[in-house]
Amino acid sequence: MADVVVVGSANVDLVLPVQRIPRPGETVLASGLTRGPGGKGANQAVASARAGASTAFVAALGADDGGALLREALAGVDLSLVQTVDAPTGTAIITVDADGENAITVAPSANARLELTPEARAAVAGAKIVLSQLEIPFGTVQAAALAAANGYFVLNAAPAAALSDELLGHVDLLVVNETEAEAVAGTKLSALLDRVPAAVVTLGADGAVILTRGADEVRVPAVRVEVVDTTAAGDTFCGVLAATLAATSTTARDLTNAVRRATVAASLSVQTAGAIPSVPHGEAIDARAAEVYL
Repeated sequence: MADVVVVGSANVDLVLPVQRIPRPGETVLASGLTRGPGGKGANQAVASARAGASTAFVAALGADDGGALLREALAGVDLSLVQTVDAPTGTAIITVDADGENAITVAPSANARLELTPEARAAVAGAKIVLSQLEIPFGTVQAAALAAANGYFVLNAAPAAALSDELLGHVDLLVVNETEAEAVAGTKLSALLDRVPAAVVTLGADGAVILTRGADEVRVPAVRVEVVDTTAAGDTFCGVLAATLAATSTTARDLTNAVRRATVAASLSVQTAGAIPSVPHGEAIDARAAEVYL
């Protein structure tokens, strides 16, 4: 059994570097085009494995060259639960501007066919940490949350969406950015605790805030770096967070330490272009963390 099971999406990323992201109705010219592996689930699974956790991935791929590309890129991740379906592998079109900010459009394709098989349910039930996102059917996310009832279920509620109380009632830790937090609970961050017992809200250049019922909020500052590409920074954060919690515990103190390590990992990822290629390994994360948190 893997310590971390990621239930999520896998996409082929088509990345278009632009001077600025186009406004509605506007056409801009890209300076190139690259094709590589990505998708929130795949990125997070790789981040968890590279951070040191035994990691299994529950996903759906097409029987095409995109599926082959992703299987090769997911080296170090247990792919025995990845399904091959009669649909193209998911695709994401990513425009990245001169400041490293991005805009992403996703065609789910095979991801929309993902279901939780009996084998996947067993893996989820036996994991220390189960991590999911919202690029797959909500029913599959909810099935994973139910199957993880005896473990610790982390939901990265991205892309932003309104979520049911039924799903959130099974979430142990919610990870969101400010836009996603507003979709779940409105503009007041503390209102998240009306719906989940704990949440981590990522704030970009302002770091992250940890919210836990019955405890004071904890602020974790960002690590200042020169940004090349923010693609997969949030996914790197989530995967490293899950791996670190699996290696330690889910207590408030260990959650804070896990968020610090995840923040360092995200800062490393934005210094390299691409999704999976930008995900750092545990040795680099820990070396940088030792410098930041002297």
